Amino acid sequence: MKGSDQFLKIGDKEFRSRLLVGTGKYSSLEVMQNSLKTTNCEIVTVAVRRIKGLESGHKGLMEAIDWKKIWMLPNTAGCTNAEEAIRVARLGRELAKLAGQETNNFVKLEVIPDKKYLLPDPIATLKAAEQLVKEGFTVLPYINSDPLIAKKLEEIGCATVMPLGSPIGSAQGIRNAANIAMIIEEAQIPIIIDAGIGVPSEAAQALEMGADAVLINSAIALSNNPVLMSNAFAKATEAGRDAYLSGRLKRSSLANPSSPFDGVISKN
Repeated sequence: MKGSDQFLKIGDKEFRSRLLVGTGKYSSLEVMQNSLKTTNCEIVTVAVRRIKGLESGHKGLMEAIDWKKIWMLPNTAGCTNAEEAIRVARLGRELAKLAGQETNNFVKLEVIPDKKYLLPDPIATLKAAEQLVKEGFTVLPYINSDPLIAKKLEEIGCATVMPLGSPIGSAQGIRNAANIAMIIEEAQIPIIIDAGIGVPSEAAQALEMGADAVLINSAIALSNNPVLMSNAFAKATEAGRDAYLSGRLKRSSLANPSSPFDGVISKN
């Protein structure tokens, strides 16, 4: 089962926050630190290849985060085939150990050969996921909003699936709600909406639909005020989850008065 209403359970770990946050694209490490603190997030993604290469914006990142409080989610961003993603996932596991998280086997699996739309390769993702599950990884694959691929990844042992709302960094919101609803309906593992969310209301929408969490990066990091936007996303995520648990009012083609007609004073 997906777990309790109180906790987000991924693999054998439980988290209170349903907002996962990326660490790229911030104007400075200080802004990133303050933003992460404001979200009260418990999981952050780290691009393994960029850390290893000491790319701009990533130098000093490992030291800037308190890994005793935040769980690292290494990702295979930049990988274009299954073999490359498997190799980078193994590096990510070692990176987590260097941060003091000896039992951390988490990996956000991304295999993206498409340079224009940055859409994940479903076949290569499935191939890499099968191998990584065999090696004991807790695999969180990033996928197109395809219910069949989502179910297959669940069946081979992935801990979650992470369907895109719309293309990475596009801020188009949830453009494929019908497919995502099908994925949520059929899944027995958590569903985390990743990519395309541009504003907090769209994060709330994802949770209202029944998604278990959202992953946000660009919408926070590239906003005019990342710290304030972090706060907005944290509130929206909580509100969306509460709304889902409460149960929405059913849509109706007719009006329904908020006050009953019984007892209305008449002229007679």
